[in-house]
Amino acid sequence: MLIRRIKLLKCLGARCSSSHYVTTPIFYVNAAPHIGHLYSAVIADAHCRYQRLRYPTADVRLCTGTDEHGTKIQQAAANHKVPVDQYCQEISSRYREVFQAAHIHNDDFIRTTEERHKQAVAQFWRTLHSRGHIYSAAYSGWYCVSDEVFLTDSQLRLDEASGTRYSLESGHPVEWTEETNYMFRLSQFQDDVRHWVKQEARIRPAKFEKILLDTLSEPLPDVSVSRPSNRVHWAIPVPGDASQTVYVWLDALVNYLSSLGYPNEEFLDHWPPAQQVIGKDILKFHGIYWPAFLLAAGLQPPQQLYVHSHWTVDGQKMSKSKHNVVDPVQAAQQYTMEGLRYFLLREGVAHSDGNYSHVKALRILNSEMADTLGNLLSRACAKSLNPRQVYPQPHVEHLADLLRSVDAAKRLRDSLLQLSERCEAHYECNHFHLVADTTMAALHAANNFFESARPWELKTGNEGANEPRLATIIAMTMDALRLCGIVLQPIIPQLATRLLDKLSVPASQRGWDCLNENFARDSISRSSSSSSRRSHDLDGQSSAMLFQRIMEEKDKAVQQKPQPQPQPAKRSKSKKERLKAAAAATTITTTS
Repeated sequence: MLIRRIKLLKCLGARCSSSHYVTTPIFYVNAAPHIGHLYSAVIADAHCRYQRLRYPTADVRLCTGTDEHGTKIQQAAANHKVPVDQYCQEISSRYREVFQAAHIHNDDFIRTTEERHKQAVAQFWRTLHSRGHIYSAAYSGWYCVSDEVFLTDSQLRLDEASGTRYSLESGHPVEWTEETNYMFRLSQFQDDVRHWVKQEARIRPAKFEKILLDTLSEPLPDVSVSRPSNRVHWAIPVPGDASQTVYVWLDALVNYLSSLGYPNEEFLDHWPPAQQVIGKDILKFHGIYWPAFLLAAGLQPPQQLYVHSHWTVDGQKMSKSKHNVVDPVQAAQQYTMEGLRYFLLREGVAHSDGNYSHVKALRILNSEMADTLGNLLSRACAKSLNPRQVYPQPHVEHLADLLRSVDAAKRLRDSLLQLSERCEAHYECNHFHLVADTTMAALHAANNFFESARPWELKTGNEGANEPRLATIIAMTMDALRLCGIVLQPIIPQLATRLLDKLSVPASQRGWDCLNENFARDSISRSSSSSSRRSHDLDGQSSAMLFQRIMEEKDKAVQQKPQPQPQPAKRSKSKKERLKAAAAATTITTTS
């Protein structure tokens, strides 16, 4: 029966083989966005940007949004003394603004308070009910309001002193609840879900597959999928029963369908999702409940769940009580939004918690973005070495001589020859930190070559005789910059665009296939440079200053004596103004 069901579901998904549908979690609006939320979004965005770059004919679609129902939302709105719908609108808008500032290229931003979503949830419920997977029953158990979930005794910790029970996983308190709810027959789908989890590369990284399989090794109880309306009124009513509202997690998970137009049949053009990016704290809901709900509704589960870990701050867990929750808007004012994107993808690894540290961010961005990448572009474009301001064509005889006589030139060639294949393998696995490692290694090799070739010495003496060799050195350096710029487009799209703009690389020559056009490939085939890479002018309207070093106030004070000047009073910037400035800034000064 299981094999027949899976075959049927594969047939349903066959028509969308050219589609690549990716989702982030929808973010709960009980609090403002922090860097953990942005991390989910930039992972999904970088993944989609790579897919568009590598497979230009694929129909790539990215959905994100906000989850706006449930007890916690009621409580948060009450604490802020504003109507619930107004509170949801304000927090959802902040997520949208942060993602726009971070250049998250999403195709849809869905809110669970939208009418299209409510209609999708109602239809999904009716489908489950008509198939016999939902029934009414009296239910009692330990309920965690903060996590919106019932917990078993084995999932609890008892504080002997106070008599209070807490969730082992989240640490939040629970309360005993007795009520009549609608239940979903989760137990009937345990074997099906286990089979789905075991499929190759279904859950990544692999450690989270093991966590799910450990959970699935014990019998799954049926799960409550509704709440009494008098207790949770801020939710979607159960179709045909106004006394109950739909459980917030069933409601939220359906957003991945409602974004595609479910229940209208066009949703099948993109279903199932190629990848769903989630945080590890919601693994059970996406790795057990979600595939069970979908199978029960006759739909194919996602092709992959990509699960990432959390962020600590200076080694401590982020929490409101510790006052260490990192606001991405404030962080971007220090590092720029492109710098923040790069740091999160450079430092974060999915299988382990990342550590957000100002010292570390400062070191990485200054070393890699400013010195390694930015400084190399500035040197290659310097008018003292490149007075004609061109991206020159290498001269075959000088290229051959440099590769024969300068070891650093050989290392640069070898690094560039491996760049495409290595970065493709890393991108396919969402290993963005390894993409950064590989491109930085290539840029280090380019910097080392530039130093070893000593092009400034060719500007003295017989300049006419030295010009072909100088042009070849600059061409090799700019080739390295161009290739690394192409590779880095998914990670730092705005900086990579500015780099390629400065080099006057046409939009049609920024695709993944263009990584094969460079001096390293030409040197192997012993051919002259491709006609598409003839000498051409640099873009005079674009700056060669890509990313300035971030300076602490104390360092700045050492470099220049401050000149106090009376300053007129300034009005405080609005939230939107700060977001716009954070997205555009490239010159940064921070305080310790």
